[in-house]
Amino acid sequence: MTETEKTSNELVEIAAAAASSKKAQNIVIMDMQKVLPVTDYFLVASGTSVPQVQAIADAIDEKLTEAGWQFLHKEGYREARWVLLDYGVFVAHIFVNEERQFYNLEQLWSSAPARVYEE
Repeated sequence: MTETEKTSNELVEIAAAAASSKKAQNIVIMDMQKVLPVTDYFLVASGTSVPQVQAIADAIDEKLTEAGWQFLHKEGYREARWVLLDYGVFVAHIFVNEERQFYNLEQLWSSAPARVYEE
């Protein structure tokens, strides 16, 4: 298998590991395959500050670029209260803690199977 032939599950795992390498908190992988027709997974993670959220987003982008993938859309990076990285097969949502609690994606999409990422 070439790097660009990785499955969506493998890619979201790479992203989760990258987030973890920057000390992201409460990394959750949500299986959206039976919930949304547009993506396979959501990766949800938190940082304690704007610089940490940016570092997490940068680490995910770096590791996925190494795996042969570029994001399709990036949103919220400058303010970095909620950064969205859309890779097509999965979408990463990186929040500062307060924003994550406010938007509560895990509750909003509670019908999606979810698991906490552990290295």
